Amino acid sequence: MTTSHTVYPVILSGGTGTRLWPLSRAALPKQLLALDGERTMIQDTVLRGQLPGAAPPLLLCSEAHRFLVAEQMQEIGVTPRAIVLEPMGRNTAPAAAVAALMIAQDDAQGVIVLLPSDHVVRDGAAFGEAVALSAEAAREGHIVTFGMQPSAPETGYGYVHRGPRLEKVDGVHRVQRFVEKPDAPTAQTYLDDGGYFWNSGMFVFRADVLIEDMRLHAPDVLAAARAALSAAKRDLDFVRLDAKAFSDSPNISIDYALMEKTDRAAVVPCDIGWSDVGAWSALWDIRARDADGNVLTGDVIAHDSTGSFVHSGRKLIALVGVRDLVVVATDDALLVADKSRAQEVKAVVDRLKADGRSEHTEHKRVFRPWGSYETIDAGDRFQVKHIMVKPGGRLSLQMHHQRAEHWVVVQGTARVTVGDKVSILKENESTFIPLGEKHRLENPGDAPLRLIEVQSGGYLGEDDIVRFEDVYGRAPAAKAGA
Repeated sequence: MTTSHTVYPVILSGGTGTRLWPLSRAALPKQLLALDGERTMIQDTVLRGQLPGAAPPLLLCSEAHRFLVAEQMQEIGVTPRAIVLEPMGRNTAPAAAVAALMIAQDDAQGVIVLLPSDHVVRDGAAFGEAVALSAEAAREGHIVTFGMQPSAPETGYGYVHRGPRLEKVDGVHRVQRFVEKPDAPTAQTYLDDGGYFWNSGMFVFRADVLIEDMRLHAPDVLAAARAALSAAKRDLDFVRLDAKAFSDSPNISIDYALMEKTDRAAVVPCDIGWSDVGAWSALWDIRARDADGNVLTGDVIAHDSTGSFVHSGRKLIALVGVRDLVVVATDDALLVADKSRAQEVKAVVDRLKADGRSEHTEHKRVFRPWGSYETIDAGDRFQVKHIMVKPGGRLSLQMHHQRAEHWVVVQGTARVTVGDKVSILKENESTFIPLGEKHRLENPGDAPLRLIEVQSGGYLGEDDIVRFEDVYGRAPAAKAGA
């Protein structure tokens, strides 16, 4: 049994960050990217939550991102309490309920610090002080949100109107009301008033208090979370929530489900250098700018250009005589936008979805638990890929109904199974995988294995894969990406 009142960081990683397209995509959302430094946003969030006396973090993420999340935790030397897989997105209220139920199994009065994984916090010391103050109020039975000191009449955030101070915890206020995203004139009145704060989406509460308030105000959310957790299964290092039970939960935020109804809501006003990085313009706001007010990343030349955010992938980007633009280039897409309309990038993503295009879901380089692959060229009845297999990585034993493959090793050592034959291939050696033949690729070495794969056949889609064995727990004999 864990000591009561321990602080439990819970990290939510369910969003897709559509407004940061084309870098952020469904298969690689913004929290898994390094947008503000060397570490990814989820890595920074987890490390930020490792305050003195805190328990290991509990992570909730999409099933599709499970291996990326686990690998990023390994990179920073963090062993989570658990990584819980959400079978589909249901917003923050069901996730909070699942976390509270899990923590309550060991420590009913444990204090949970619920943190979105895609926020930037520049002042770690102030964040720690805000958590300590919030935890003190949470131990008194309050559900606390962080109220960010507004620096502008922002219309993209909801607001919290503070009420009277708590009697037992100085520096924390009751919430008088939550306010939806306002128009510009209303936002200015909030700024002038001084008693309104941006609603950050970060919360601190005792596990038993949240469960009790969910029972009163959102019983359907709590019931679905309880059922999904009760029927959950262990899958390697993951906790896989039951899909049917979890799907029965309303798709609702903790703000709507609970905070706007409870009489326990409190707010800690704080200034921690916070941004939810909701658009490219937000990154421009928080990043260091040059003498012309530009934020330039990658191979960029800016001539007589000011106030712009430019991110280059592998290609040179040159600006001449432009003002206040967002320019973001990847291998397969180029975004050019007026910085003041950066929020509207979501409309592009919606258009891509409506047109049935793939650029909103995956990059050209696609990550898998064993490594990655990248399409180099494609045409009628052929496709060429660069495949990287991590040391110790092992693809599933599989077959294809409609394509054959040629493999050429360009770096490292490959162990190749074709039918009943197992062979070792070194650099500049190759093999052929006939259509319909069972095969497997492994990297037995201690360096990355890189090879060129040439596929040929009438259909080359990633769903033409039948698995027979898989070390990563993916369903055998199921059609899915390699």
